[in-house]
Amino acid sequence: MGSGNQSFVSMFILQRFTDDPWLQAALFGFFFTLLVVALMGNGLIIMAIHCSPNLHTPMYFFLVNLALLDVACTSTVLPKVLQSLVAENTISFGGCLTQMFIFSWVLGSELLLFSAMAYDRYLAICRPLHYGTLMSSRVCVALAAFVWSTGALNSLMLTCLALPLSFCGPNLITHFFCEIPSVLLLSCSPTFVNDVMTIITDMFLTGLNLLLTMTSYSFIIASILRIHSAEGKQRAFSTCSSHLVVVTLYYSSALYTYVRPALGSAGLFDKAVSVLYTTVTPSLNPLIYTLRNKEFKVSLKKLLFSHK
Repeated sequence: MGSGNQSFVSMFILQRFTDDPWLQAALFGFFFTLLVVALMGNGLIIMAIHCSPNLHTPMYFFLVNLALLDVACTSTVLPKVLQSLVAENTISFGGCLTQMFIFSWVLGSELLLFSAMAYDRYLAICRPLHYGTLMSSRVCVALAAFVWSTGALNSLMLTCLALPLSFCGPNLITHFFCEIPSVLLLSCSPTFVNDVMTIITDMFLTGLNLLLTMTSYSFIIASILRIHSAEGKQRAFSTCSSHLVVVTLYYSSALYTYVRPALGSAGLFDKAVSVLYTTVTPSLNPLIYTLRNKEFKVSLKKLLFSHK
């Protein structure tokens, strides 16, 4: 039992996906595979871009930031999921708050980063003559700093709002990780301020960034349609289609999770959606961004086979 006015509960229980031993083994294999793919895939992206001077451009700079965020996301969520499938499914109060903070940080930062990446593609396609000036190294670093710091401040605020809450039981989190809406449901204290601030910040981050991203792509698509040659259209579209696929996957699942009427509910479908944007999307990002990118594939081959 905890002391002080923070909590009477020192340990939370994370709800398992299933109690069936065979299904637990199958899910362990599935999530372990996703973890390995996410870590190796995003790690290769970071190494290939770092070791290839021809990839030291704004587009790949933001891709490195996305890879780092994906690594942070999977490293925060999946190890505890794997542990709950084979051993105890408990998490300490401090560990739960830490997981809440890091995950919220990553989620908010990725939404902001998608807007920065969309803006980069807008400048590259719609204003190519001014691209070098408008997206200089200093601007890229400033945008990345804004993305990471704003995501951290948003997460810090929401986590700090949860610190004074009392948790006196029950201590079963109806989710497979500590997400703010699910944790707030267990509080014995009033959570009106927390609920309102969670909705406001999530709608602001999700809604505003979705609007900015879609606005950028509206201009991009309009610019592509004005290109006369089919080859030119294909080349222009290939530079942003991968990003558009990732944005669609991420926003559709995040919007459902955070702007649903039954705030904090975590039924089977809710968990499936959470799996999509916490584990599947970070694992798919390396494949989505590299499969159609000839420049990156050449650099990756050089990295992998240069010492053979």
